[in-house]
Amino acid sequence: MATIKIQQTRSRIHAPKDQKRTLDALGLTKLYHTVEKEDSPVLRGMIRKVAHLVTVTE
Repeated sequence: MATIKIQQTRSRIHAPKDQKRTLDALGLTKLYHTVEKEDSPVLRGMIRKVAHLVTVTE
């Protein structure tokens, strides 16, 4: 499967609790941290929820 690189580019400080939990589920723990995940519809939905906090590279 294809992989996606996700980088947190904005702070989670003023984000709602559910968005903070989504970042944790993606494995993003601090600013400018990058993770590589396999592409799936579930992952795309999680990215869409926090799209204003992350940058995605395919």
